[in-house]
Parts: sequence; C-alpha cells; structure tokens
Amino acid sequence: MTSDNQPTSAPDRRENIPRRRLLAGLAAGGAAAVAGCAGGGSESVSPVSIDDDQACDQCGMIVADHPGTVGQVHFEDDEPEGGRPAQFCSGTCTYTYRFDAADAGRTPVATFLTDYSAVDQEVFEEGGDTMFSSHVESEAFARETTLTVVARSEVIGAMGPDLVPFTDEDDVEDFVAEYGGEAMPATEVDRATLEAL
Repeated sequence: MTSDNQPTSAPDRRENIPRRRLLAGLAAGGAAAVAGCAGGGSESVSPVSIDDDQACDQCGMIVADHPGTVGQVHFEDDEPEGGRPAQFCSGTCTYTYRFDAADAGRTPVATFLTDYSAVDQEVFEEGGDTMFSSHVESEAFARETTLTVVARSEVIGAMGPDLVPFTDEDDVEDFVAEYGGEAMPATEVDRATLEAL
C-alpha cells in the first residue's frame, strides 16, 4: 500500500497520546490545588502569641492566668474567632474545641501546643498538686504533628489532668520517669484520650 492509502486512525491515536498526558497532568494539578484549599497547605500557618487578657475559647478562663499547656487551633474560616486562631488555656480545651468544631463542619488546618522542650518552665506545687508554668509567646508553641504528649501524669494544668507536650523524646522520657504518665503522638489524641484523663 502507498502512504496515500494508509488508514488515518493510527496517526490520530498518536496525536491523542500527548493530549491525554496533558489532561492527566491538568487533573493532577487541579487535585493538588483542591488539597491545598482543604488544609494541605497548612505548613505556611504559624503560631501567634496569645494576649494577656485573652479568654479561652472553650471554657472562658483567661489563658495567661493559669498553669500548664496552652493551645491554639487555626481554621480555614476565622469564625467565630473574628480573624484570629482559637486559643485555649489547656490541651484538654484545645482538643475538645477542635473535635466539636470539626463535628460542626469546620476545617482545622493547624493545631499548636506548648512545647515544653522549647521553654524554661517553672515547676511549682499548689494545694498538693504539681503544675508547670504556662507560656503564651509564639515561640513557645510547636505544631501538633511534631509533638509527643504525656497523658495521665502527676502534673496538672488549668483544667486539671492535662496533656504535657514535648518535641524532644529525651525530655519525654525524663518527664515520665519523674512524673509518670503515658506518652503518645499528639496526633493520636482523641475523645477517648480526654475522657481517660
């Protein structure tokens, strides 16, 4: 057969291959963009300092006035916090609020807790209870994904038994040796963890 008699379908298929690849690439790029909108881009979110007169968004207590772990949660929307992250006087309040907000359809993009590996905490006794100082400056926070928390230790926070977070595993081991408790990744905290406190 001469080239004039060749069927035209084969060249058409070859021309469609690059187009299919282009469409597949566009679809993958679109999926990545959607993931970014849904919180996949949360690495750009940074913790903020908590004002001295800021009330806990869960329980209403003034955050800076109480001992122990402090937290903040950044959401895709800024309501009802009015353009700031939700802020909390304890790890317990942080997780309770976040779980409730997620159940109500809000999307958390980043959670930060006090990093007791990064601060010079004071340890003090009050009424027979052992407490750690609270820290509200932005540098005192670490992203939940980098933290290990200790639950059910002798150290209590603003709401009683609390979660005590660290980024350094040696600090976790030292803390557990001195104050007891059980260590777990902060990302594994769930409602059952809070109920067991």
